[in-house]
Amino acid sequence: MGRIVIVAYRPKPGMKQRLAQLLQDHVPTLRRLGLATDRQSILMQASDDTFIEVFEWCEGAIEKAHETPQVQAMWSEYAEACDYVPLKDLCEASELFAEFQPADDQ
Repeated sequence: MGRIVIVAYRPKPGMKQRLAQLLQDHVPTLRRLGLATDRQSILMQASDDTFIEVFEWCEGAIEKAHETPQVQAMWSEYAEACDYVPLKDLCEASELFAEFQPADDQ
C-alpha cells in the first residue's frame, strides 16, 4: 500500500511562477522513477498563494527518494523556490471545510 501525503509549498518572494513550473513536473517525475503511484494527484492553491499538493507515494518510496539523485536535485530546486509549511498555518485549515482554488485556474 502507498502513502497519501498532503504537502504545502509557500513560494518565496518572486518565485510563484517558478514554483508552479516545478510542481507541474513533480509527480510525473516521481512516477517515472517508480516512486509515486498512478493515483490522480491534486494541485491547489490557498488564498496566500501557497500551493497544496496531494499525491500517493509507492510503498517504501519515501525512504528511496532520500537516496535518489534525481529527487535530491529536484528538492534543491524546491528549496530555492519555496518553504514547506504545515497545513495548520493556512488560514483555510481553520475552517470545517477547507476550500482551495484549483492551481490550474491561476
